[in-house]
Amino acid sequence: MVGEFQLFDAVKNGVLDAMNPFTLYWAGRMPSAVFFSSYPLGLRNPHEWDVFYYGLGGLELAREAFSKLGLHYVGPIQHGPNIIHSKVPIRSIDDFRGRKMRLPGGMVAELFQAAGAKTTLLPGSEIFPALEKGTIDVADYVGPAINYALGFHQVTKYISMGPPGFMSIYQPVDLMDLTVGQKSWNKLSDKMKRFVESEVQSYSIHHHAMIQAADQEAWKKFKEAGTEITRLSPDDVEAFTELAIPLWFKWANKDPYAAKAFKIQLDYMMSGSLGYVTPDMIKGYSLKV
Repeated sequence: MVGEFQLFDAVKNGVLDAMNPFTLYWAGRMPSAVFFSSYPLGLRNPHEWDVFYYGLGGLELAREAFSKLGLHYVGPIQHGPNIIHSKVPIRSIDDFRGRKMRLPGGMVAELFQAAGAKTTLLPGSEIFPALEKGTIDVADYVGPAINYALGFHQVTKYISMGPPGFMSIYQPVDLMDLTVGQKSWNKLSDKMKRFVESEVQSYSIHHHAMIQAADQEAWKKFKEAGTEITRLSPDDVEAFTELAIPLWFKWANKDPYAAKAFKIQLDYMMSGSLGYVTPDMIKGYSLKV
């Protein structure tokens, strides 16, 4: 009925009752969307996002933010890490300089722009032809299974990832969600609302697991197709982190909900549980909370 990037308006205006998008798509409309999904060098594992949403108040915050726009955020849906397909080998941060690169926009695009890439926003359906025609030479999209099905191995030779154990440094946990128009949500009985909320949480677990299982088969197919996997180094991760930190605060300070969400995540990342961020790393930066 509508394209990927038209879903927000379609649900908001009642053309559709609900949507299951990648939350990051709405960064231009609501900066807090950046922090309701995975962002560069932030929370890195699926369980960390579950802690944010179901343990640290992220779900309530997301619902409050979406409600201001006439939408009800039911819950996050785990998807998996995003990976980068390229016509040329990318073995370090320097190799992104000058590359024409498809990215989802927002903070992710700004990170790679800071690294010297020339970025553009394209829906998933337009990535293959853009790579085929040479309009772009590097493209981010979702994980191996879907990207193989889309034929990316036919128009690229390389997949670039982070160091072992850190598959994607820029979107390590790509989150989708179920969002319902507020009027449509209000028509449901309390029992049905609880059922939908429970099912979204259950679906997230199974959706994520099935995608990871499919990815294992896709890796074999990429290998058979001759695709080479290249990995960034820990030094590259450190360099990208230096570029990411000012962007964290820039985006967090665009909107009160963004600032509140990021503050929860920053405290978590600085805690003994994770230790991704130290006080010295964010010295001189502040949040408008």
